[in-house]
Amino acid sequence: MSSSTETADSRRAGQPGVSPISGAAPLSLCAREPRVPAERLVAEMVPPPRFASARFDTYIPDPNQPSQTQAIDVLSSFAAGLGGAHASGTGKKRGLFGFGKKPAAPAGPRGVYLDGGYGVGKTHLLASLWHATPAEPALKAFGTFVELTNLVGALGFQQTVKTLSGHRLLCIDEFELDDPGDTVLVSSLLGKLVEAGVALAATSNTLPGKLGEGRFAAADFLREIQGLSAHFRPLRIDGEDYRHRGLPEAPPPFSEEQVTKAAYATEGASLDDFPHLLDHLARVHPSRYGALTDDLKAVCLTDVGAVPDQSTALRLVVLADRLYDREIPVLASGDPFDQLFSEEMLNGGYRKKYFRAISRLTALARDAKGLVRD
Repeated sequence: MSSSTETADSRRAGQPGVSPISGAAPLSLCAREPRVPAERLVAEMVPPPRFASARFDTYIPDPNQPSQTQAIDVLSSFAAGLGGAHASGTGKKRGLFGFGKKPAAPAGPRGVYLDGGYGVGKTHLLASLWHATPAEPALKAFGTFVELTNLVGALGFQQTVKTLSGHRLLCIDEFELDDPGDTVLVSSLLGKLVEAGVALAATSNTLPGKLGEGRFAAADFLREIQGLSAHFRPLRIDGEDYRHRGLPEAPPPFSEEQVTKAAYATEGASLDDFPHLLDHLARVHPSRYGALTDDLKAVCLTDVGAVPDQSTALRLVVLADRLYDREIPVLASGDPFDQLFSEEMLNGGYRKKYFRAISRLTALARDAKGLVRD
């Protein structure tokens, strides 16, 4: 489903300071101002392209981390248990509009929380759970915490409850524990959905400074969702970031000329000056960042440097997530991605988001290495 995008996607005459290159000019993210209808937000609540083929049998557990193998077993059983009647806390089987007969009461918690650090495969496992749950895709929903709050903003609270109440399963990736207002909003939403019999699954990240401190993230999550803790079984997944496990280091930034030439040579690539892109992101709502990347095959950025403030940094995190979900390589000149965020940011309350963004952008930079021709 495509969005209505107001753009020239004006074929560019080149980057400032770089001589124009013959041939069709690349696209530009800065020329795009997508308008995304609420219907698209609902329809796209499925695992993103990167995880469209994720299954339990394609998850490769680290043999040194038994918790990863255990997670597959627990989640497989959890998915199988969702194959019966749609359970309802009100004692009724709920169809799309909430009518039906009383089902058998489900056994055990109706939710599972995947607790672990970066890159241990939590999103892969969450998507695998979605795929393994025996229900039609229209009766299962998958989205990030940010996408869920965007849906509430687009539909309103009551309509969101009505829209999701007929589902068998709601998967929430990257549950945010650092925004009290949004956390309370989503906690209230989940309470309504639990009453309607919707099973829940969620992931979040252990903060880098808290790795190895046992149940920190799980305890934090269960506290923040207040009265819902009894509905969740915490499932610890240990391990190192698979994006860097046994892989070569991310390539260093390329020159501005190399990035520009690659953009012109790659069909469907965009080319933007990084500071201008950061300014443009401030004018586009984060719920539209996915649409901002529609039909792109690669993102080329020049003059990458440290982001100037936290608001800008948080917008960049959302864009990085959407690029990663859609498997769009990122080729860049300027500073390395691990220098995007200041030490103050990396030690602050949003640090888990910044570390995730660095990890994902590094993976996308590795994917983009082949775009540069010697």
